[in-house]
Amino acid sequence: MLLFKKKFLDPIRAGEKTQTIRLWKRRIMRGGQRSYIPGIGAIRILAVEQVAVDELTDADALPDGFADAESLKAELRDIYGEKLAEGYQAYRVTFAVGEVPNETSADSAATR
Repeated sequence: MLLFKKKFLDPIRAGEKTQTIRLWKRRIMRGGQRSYIPGIGAIRILAVEQVAVDELTDADALPDGFADAESLKAELRDIYGEKLAEGYQAYRVTFAVGEVPNETSADSAATR
């Protein structure tokens, strides 16, 4: 399950926020996994990539629902200040709302 502040729910519903940066001691989600956002519903985790918070760019901020990298980094410091200080690793979690079907063998064969 991924929890979000209420201010992020409308942008997620609108498809404006399609990723989140999370700080974990170790990776706890993987691409292809199903999950859930309270207030939104089912989601599919598309990818989970390790990132460096200090190296996030404006291009990283946009799918996270932020205008620029500085706004994203400020939010991360606000939410994860202690974890950043303790050296937790940052991960970019890209997701799609709703039940995104897995690729089937028939789909796979059709693209070969």
